[in-house]
Amino acid sequence: MLLSYIWPLALVILCNTVYRVCAKSVPAEINPLASLTVTYLVAAIMSGLLYTWLGERVDFLDEYRKLNWAPFVLGAVIVGLEAGWIYAYKAGWPVSTAFIVQSSVLAAALLLVGYWLYQEPLAWNKIVGVVICLIGLAVINYR
Repeated sequence: MLLSYIWPLALVILCNTVYRVCAKSVPAEINPLASLTVTYLVAAIMSGLLYTWLGERVDFLDEYRKLNWAPFVLGAVIVGLEAGWIYAYKAGWPVSTAFIVQSSVLAAALLLVGYWLYQEPLAWNKIVGVVICLIGLAVINYR
């Protein structure tokens, strides 16, 4: 049970670390969107291969019938995320600071999203945590 709980976050942490290195290493001369076409071609191929390798059954059409709006919007949002990070690094954001700034603001935004869309409790410790994150932002960005 513990492994099934931990491995997904460990994968996210590992991949996010490699992701930051890759996003920061995109050549300055290339248009980030041109770079993303290769990124998503590789991602599509890998997703298809993993689906066939790990899936219980391999019936793409049957799976595609189950789609709703979310994968389509997720695809558009992922392009925005990827392009945003590449442009942020090209603009000079340090890897060590950009992610912390983004994560702190995102934590505050998701606290509100969780409350409004999913009726998640808005506990005092979560609010205090976000305030501490935002204070940390001021400390990190103070020059």
